[in-house]
Amino acid sequence: MNTNIYNFKVNKLNGTPADLNEYKGKTIIVVNTASKCGLTPQYEGLEKLYQKYKDQGLVILGFPCNQFGKQEKGNSDEIQEFCQVNYGVSFPMFEKIEVNGKNAHPIYKYLKSKLSGGCFFGSSIKWNFTKFVIDKNGKPVKRFAPTTKPEKMEKIIKKII
Repeated sequence: MNTNIYNFKVNKLNGTPADLNEYKGKTIIVVNTASKCGLTPQYEGLEKLYQKYKDQGLVILGFPCNQFGKQEKGNSDEIQEFCQVNYGVSFPMFEKIEVNGKNAHPIYKYLKSKLSGGCFFGSSIKWNFTKFVIDKNGKPVKRFAPTTKPEKMEKIIKKII
């Protein structure tokens, strides 16, 4: 298993390979997203955080996921268009992945192993918009519940940026 966030390879929403090493030295938020969820308006709060802190080294990495209520049925083009048209998303988005189960993407296996989601459910991702904050040294430092609004994450971001 990878022992560093920067060792993971992912595919951008347009299918081109990406290396998380390109985000070395940045504060990172990794979030599983969905277009048809009651929490989808969090895209707006995430984009505001990104715009406010990107020049100080914040990057948000969005990973669409269809595992919760089948709320991300679209293909990559549909997801891209939805995010841009409805929420003006400009932070990096990646191909749809699974976050739980045997087909969970390795980055989520890693993040869940470092930051569990509480004793009742263990480390599994509970729903769309679970957010992980990773410091500029690549260390996962905080996990936020799906219902935590992005603006509630600002305190820790300001502290570690």
